[in-house]
Amino acid sequence: MDNNLIMKAKEAQSSYSSLIVAAKINGEIRDIQTPLTKGDTVQFVELNSSQGWTIYRRSVLFLLIAALNQIEENAEVIAKFTVNKGLYCEIKIPNRTIDTSFIQEIDRQMRKMIALNLPIVKHYIPRQDAIDLFQKLGREGKVNLLSALSKPLISIYTCAEYSDYLYGPMLYETKELGLFELDCEPDGVLIRTPDEMTNGQIRERINQPKFGSILTESKAWADILECRFISDLNRINKENSIGELIRISEALQEKRIAQIADHISSHRENIRLILIAGPSSSGKTSFAQRLRIQLRVNGLRPVMISLDDYFLNREDTPLNEKGQYDYESLEALDTKLFNQDMIDLLAGKKVQIPRYNFITGMREWKDDTFLSIQADQPIIIEGIHGLNEYLTKDIPRINKYKIYISALTQLNIDAHNRIPTTEVRFLRRLVRDYQFRGAKALKSIRQWPDVRAGEEKYIFPFQEEADVLFNSALIYEIGVLKKYAVPLLEEINCGEEGYTEARLILRFLQYVDEISAIDDIPNNSILREFIGKSVFFS
Repeated sequence: MDNNLIMKAKEAQSSYSSLIVAAKINGEIRDIQTPLTKGDTVQFVELNSSQGWTIYRRSVLFLLIAALNQIEENAEVIAKFTVNKGLYCEIKIPNRTIDTSFIQEIDRQMRKMIALNLPIVKHYIPRQDAIDLFQKLGREGKVNLLSALSKPLISIYTCAEYSDYLYGPMLYETKELGLFELDCEPDGVLIRTPDEMTNGQIRERINQPKFGSILTESKAWADILECRFISDLNRINKENSIGELIRISEALQEKRIAQIADHISSHRENIRLILIAGPSSSGKTSFAQRLRIQLRVNGLRPVMISLDDYFLNREDTPLNEKGQYDYESLEALDTKLFNQDMIDLLAGKKVQIPRYNFITGMREWKDDTFLSIQADQPIIIEGIHGLNEYLTKDIPRINKYKIYISALTQLNIDAHNRIPTTEVRFLRRLVRDYQFRGAKALKSIRQWPDVRAGEEKYIFPFQEEADVLFNSALIYEIGVLKKYAVPLLEEINCGEEGYTEARLILRFLQYVDEISAIDDIPNNSILREFIGKSVFFS
């Protein structure tokens, strides 16, 4: 056995522009405390990368938990969700108020541990020993998680006599972990760090009260369903109660859609344009159809218009930095024509709506595309730029109702290990693109960084412009998506492009039991948009 990976990293450091934080061993990301065996191939992962900053954030979270353990041994930390450009963690301490002075105390303790350059030691212990350790510490989520794994050995990280099981690699010492800021939040703390979008700068805090409220609602739904962690979902599945969970999950969403429709209906004299926006694979199309049905229940007769039909002709479409047509840019749309058509429709005029031909790259006007609307016919428009006020700049704000939709998963792996919402959206996109577009996993993996960059530029900055936010995540969907995703990801072999990303997702999915009760999913479910047999898609 060769344990000199740390030494190899130090020797290679001068060849990298930022700190080496992990290694790809035979194509899989591992921390640099991992023993090497003869024949292993090694590539280093540096900090200034998407994977590097993920490892950094995980290490800072571990440092916070370890520091808090030194201040209050009875403290409980629950990594909740990303909001206000940071990670919000709930802190529970009996008879202790979580205020600014306490958060400052945690900050001082963390920075003291950084100054001491304490080791973060990874070691392996038998699975039952790990279960006994966490049972003794009262961490039931980890006990249930580890009990379901088939691994004989479990990797445990220890720093300053605090031990924990974290999903994924971390740095091996504390001295490099000073790039963070802590903010006091209600009942907890916000951790802000750099990421791949900030060029090494700590994210500035941006207040997102609306986004925060929908995340709080998603956790409330998890409480209603008594399903907070992956181990809870697996237990419910094993107990053959998954059908009930599916029905309640779907009912929660249907009730929320009905509430949104009720609000629109009660303001029908003013609300004439309903704009729906959200990131990739958030289920915008299914949501729009379900909202249309609920509006019909309330006596309205909505019409739907696609923003895609207002694309400029291909030859007039702007190019991105790669020299490719940038269809995600607002400038790819004929906003002048769109605004004029909407104004004319709301004034009761007959309008000829264009149809965009994706094969020829040209707009077409046909005799059957004339449209006029009545007072009881709001217009539903679904597209990524719906929240951007410039899209509908000529239409009074009082006549618009903006809806932001995203899949914000309610589940954690356990209290300290989150499931990023982007992970679930990627699984949706992976499965959908194969089911309906014949795209293999590698194509989805290649496209995802560009998709994410477009979301950061065109969607996320406008979240707080929404009048209402809707969470399209279903608490059971990871177990369903696993059934479809695993075979696609396993097609990518070691040495092929996309293998590292595929293995990361497969390692995460090992914690999730496959859900086979597909027939229990209603045909109007948002999930059907991705797995098939949706009533809204032919």
